[in-house]
Amino acid sequence: MRRGREIVLLVFLFVSTLANAQVGNLRSTLSIGANGGVSLSRMDIVPSLRQTFNMGKTFGATLRYTSEKYFFLICGAQLEANYVERGWKELIEDGTGDEYSRQVSYVEIPFLCHLGIGREFYGVQGFLNIGPQIGFLLSDKEIKSGNWTDLSGRPASSGYTYGKKFEKTFEYGIAGGLGIELKTRAGSFSLEGRYYYGLSDVFGNKKSDPFARSANSSIIAKLGWTIDLIR
Repeated sequence: MRRGREIVLLVFLFVSTLANAQVGNLRSTLSIGANGGVSLSRMDIVPSLRQTFNMGKTFGATLRYTSEKYFFLICGAQLEANYVERGWKELIEDGTGDEYSRQVSYVEIPFLCHLGIGREFYGVQGFLNIGPQIGFLLSDKEIKSGNWTDLSGRPASSGYTYGKKFEKTFEYGIAGGLGIELKTRAGSFSLEGRYYYGLSDVFGNKKSDPFARSANSSIIAKLGWTIDLIR
């Protein structure tokens, strides 16, 4: 947990340094838009749980401020407010044919440093988004197969999650993504692959609790569109 706090602090310092630096050619471009895509999520949990990715949707709003161009690097900050579906699907291999998945949804708010390389206004630009992210739990649902059977043959860590609600509704972590953006007169159209690594646990992590770690992680592919309000 201490290492997680250090990572968050370093990212905040990195974003703050870029925001306050005035060594390049200053810009003042404010853009607004929308994004949407697919989320592949699982739970980073200790003791480990045999699982596969849970697929869900994500969509939201994007606000970006471009502050300067430093040599070939276009620097700015990006704020998003997104709805995202997360969870996991357990791999049950005891011959019962049982199926179990967890469907959860969040409102997530990433605070991202946006770094672009390429054409600034019309043309193609590659970009990096990286920064801290917070989230608020909206819903938590278990899905079990109809012929649910005895659990005696399964690992203990599996049984601990059954019927156990998320105990913490607030989460935080690190988000980072790479993408490409096409800038046109009708706005900027982007394609991005992003990874989210949760630093906070959704279940209790005391010595008396069954899990030492239980954090969300997601791989997201999304499309975005933004238009400049101020340039």
